[in-house]
Amino acid sequence: MREDGGRNGVEDECAADDGLWESDRGGSDRTAAGAGRRQATLAVRGGLDRSPHGETSEALFLNSGYVYDSPARAEARFKGEEPGFVYSRYGNPTVRTFETRLAALEGAEACRATASGMSAVWTALVCQLRQGDHVVAAEALFGSCQYILTELLPRFGIETSFVRGDDIAAWSAAVRPNTKVFFLETPSNPQLELIDLQAVAAVARDCGARLVVDNVFATPILQKPLQLGAHVVVYSATKHIDGQGRVLGGAILSDEAFCDGELRNFLRHTGPTLSAFNAWVLLKGLETLPLRVREQTRAATALARRLENHPALTRLIYPGLASHPQHALARRQMQGGGTVLALDFTGGKDAAFRFLERLEVADISNNLGDSKTLATHPATTTHQRLTADQRTAVGITEGLVRVSVGLEDVDDLAADLGAALDAA
Repeated sequence: MREDGGRNGVEDECAADDGLWESDRGGSDRTAAGAGRRQATLAVRGGLDRSPHGETSEALFLNSGYVYDSPARAEARFKGEEPGFVYSRYGNPTVRTFETRLAALEGAEACRATASGMSAVWTALVCQLRQGDHVVAAEALFGSCQYILTELLPRFGIETSFVRGDDIAAWSAAVRPNTKVFFLETPSNPQLELIDLQAVAAVARDCGARLVVDNVFATPILQKPLQLGAHVVVYSATKHIDGQGRVLGGAILSDEAFCDGELRNFLRHTGPTLSAFNAWVLLKGLETLPLRVREQTRAATALARRLENHPALTRLIYPGLASHPQHALARRQMQGGGTVLALDFTGGKDAAFRFLERLEVADISNNLGDSKTLATHPATTTHQRLTADQRTAVGITEGLVRVSVGLEDVDDLAADLGAALDAA
């Protein structure tokens, strides 16, 4: 371990490659090729809509309803003939600022915010599906996403076929005449498998299906699925966008046609509404999102390199390592390896638990993307509802631990994780 007080302990580990491949090199972090402001500027100023008071920070509008100068103007607003807000379940100025800023950061035409990440996933899928429709999904998914696809959608006559995400031929083979949606996450939770977005998007486009991508692990800082052919992107804004363990939130991003078509009325009439206060907190999170994600990615890269060959591990999984089987794909479609590591312990669950119990700096928690380093055992927490065979099929072993790297000093983290690995 270093003792020389270098900047967060990262320079010597990452002199040639600090884990950020494009996003902070200048030019390539624009939302569209050759146009628009760069990410750091959009994160602070995108969608800024000051009130007549001229406040520096975004205004927080804590109200449920709105008033009108006359019944005729109320009628015009409800008909959509006059711009303005009518009810905070439909829209709110603070929420709109968050949506506008995130859309600018993502490079999307439109964004609609929701109360949580899972409400974003549910809404993005159900608003466009009908009885008799078919979904093709990657088998490596977050446990709650699995529940939606395997338990909830079948109640409405919607069937899902699961495929290995990295097998492009399997996506094509699973297509039926009634296939309407492809759904995946990349990198996947928790085993950090990658899926070639351009290849899957091409399959979806050929069969007339929409590709919905959960981009929560990569964030809009490291990966832009819409630019790679996806039609819809969803986020749990609870994760990196807030990034400080304060509020829940979600977001759906796509083109105006989708957001004003399938999505708009579904949101208005079912009510998965993001609160104005949470939207305001998330706006504050967006301001520092590029800084946090890039620094966490640098730290995750340094930690992965230091810990990769520890004898307690069968493998350390991180897309930023050359040892990751899809490292070349990560370099092609991402702008860094991300903020999450997966540690697979030779000693199985017992060793994983010894590791978790020994941690002093990092916390045991099922959240991720936080400024604090968090570690969890997916087989007994986030993915516990899956059967043992299902977990095995997607690579979630009893010895797998997911580590979401925070903003602590990387030398302190390396010492903490290293001691816990020794104990395991």
